[in-house]
Amino acid sequence: MNSRLTSMLASVTFGLSVLSGLAFLGIGASHMLDDGAVCVETGFWANARLAPDGLPVGKGVDASGSLTRLCQDSPSVGQRAADLGGELPWLLFGAIALLLFSRLLTAVLKKGPFTEPVARQLTVLGWVVAVGTPVAGLVVGWSQSWLVGSMAPVVGSGPEVSGPMVLVLAGLAGVILGKIMREGVRMREDLEGTV
Repeated sequence: MNSRLTSMLASVTFGLSVLSGLAFLGIGASHMLDDGAVCVETGFWANARLAPDGLPVGKGVDASGSLTRLCQDSPSVGQRAADLGGELPWLLFGAIALLLFSRLLTAVLKKGPFTEPVARQLTVLGWVVAVGTPVAGLVVGWSQSWLVGSMAPVVGSGPEVSGPMVLVLAGLAGVILGKIMREGVRMREDLEGTV
């Protein structure tokens, strides 16, 4: 029963990984070929009481929603790419993490749960989550900051890290558990060698 459940979970996570990868490619291609407006939300003027005509926005930019939503009617290629930077990094990160999790479950099915390949896969997954989370968050934050700056140049609106940074702790826990498992496997092999 457990191996059937693990096999099903490995298949589901692999399928989700493929779907995330296809969504990444599809959204990227369709968005770059789109000729519509590019919009971005910013909290920089959330507490400001400025008249819309007093806002330092670029040519062709429409500011609305208490001056926190900016839309560029005919965006440049850089603006369109920066708009993609707000959603594509998380899709790519999710696809890679799900693929590695699927490989971890497959290793558990083929080799058993407390083996060197499983410990190695767990360590790799942990590092990808621990490092990939802040990297994806920085790319999203930088893209959104650059996009806001290209529509309304304001000094002091620098990039932010966005996303669930608690995943860094989960990734580090995976790295630590992988190292513990690797040491346990080594000790078991030493014990089997002496018996």
